[in-house]
Amino acid sequence: MDFTFTEEQLAAAEAAQGVFAGVAPDTVPSPALTTGAVADDFDRTLWTRLAEADLLSLLLDEEYGGAGLDPIALCLVLRESAKVLARVPLLESAAAAAAVQAYGGKELAAGLLPRAGRGELVLTVAANGRTGHDPAERAVTARRDSDVWVLDGVQTGVPWAYGADLVVVPAHTDADRTVLALVPRGHDGAVFAEQISTNGERLAELRLESARIPVGDVIEADGAWEWLRALLATGTCALALGLGERVLGMTSEYTGKREQFGHPIATFQAVAVQAADRYIDLRAMEATLWQAAWRIGSGAPGPLPASGDVAVAKIWASEGVRRVVQTAQHLHGGFGADTDYPLHRYHAWAKHLELSLGPAAAHEEALGDLLAAHPLS
Repeated sequence: MDFTFTEEQLAAAEAAQGVFAGVAPDTVPSPALTTGAVADDFDRTLWTRLAEADLLSLLLDEEYGGAGLDPIALCLVLRESAKVLARVPLLESAAAAAAVQAYGGKELAAGLLPRAGRGELVLTVAANGRTGHDPAERAVTARRDSDVWVLDGVQTGVPWAYGADLVVVPAHTDADRTVLALVPRGHDGAVFAEQISTNGERLAELRLESARIPVGDVIEADGAWEWLRALLATGTCALALGLGERVLGMTSEYTGKREQFGHPIATFQAVAVQAADRYIDLRAMEATLWQAAWRIGSGAPGPLPASGDVAVAKIWASEGVRRVVQTAQHLHGGFGADTDYPLHRYHAWAKHLELSLGPAAAHEEALGDLLAAHPLS
């Protein structure tokens, strides 16, 4: 297994580091001190800078103005974005655009993808279902009526919905197939109800009541939702990795300066062992992330479907990011709870990512089902 990155992938990561270098996590009100959402919209200034650096079009082919890179490159950029808590729908918009390119019609792709790559059109995805625990594709029904699809149902926790131009909504048909409908913000029959996430960001409950979407704006290809769902999950693992790495770095800096009994607390064995355990967590998160991203991007065969690699990555990311921030809070002591210090923000974002990924036990059960269905010889 070779995890050496290509020159193009490393160039994308380097460009991301340059864009995010000037981003401070404390540029918006603290979720611990704010009633309601920390902001009404995402960081448009940063979004423009990402577009100017061609980081919004990484996965798009050259014919749409993109770089033609793979999910690994996107995950490298997402990893950097999480280190500064970048408030942009980079994962959702890039993943949705990639799904349109891979599974949508040529006319839809030509009209949408160049604008998305330039940052002029923002996409997000309704991936949480009705409650956050049920399959997203079962939360909305879709029935064909002449040249439109009619959607009914509810999707909860749609990220960046109030700033996005289009919401990609998975829905199931009478034939028990899944389609992806591109629903414009403010469309007739599509209503938002505000929700606030753990990290203080503005989410939306999307209520669809006989929303009529033209056939040309609905992706009917088999496998489209499964691929998009896997890419979203893997991208979320990349966010968890980047956040965890920054938090462990903050912890290292703090424990190297904080002294007790005349010595830095980093020299105490109990502190060093806890930090070492979290470092191991991060390395496991990293290895399983790249394995999942490689399987999604390459389509390479394996003893299990790619969903098995995604499940393993989610297990490590969900558990790992929680352990990293908990250890960081413990080793920072009371200083970690100071709202003038950014650690509490990282803790809130980590909890949001953990909840987005879902409990490790559920992914372990899914992995067990895959192993039962595909015995390893």
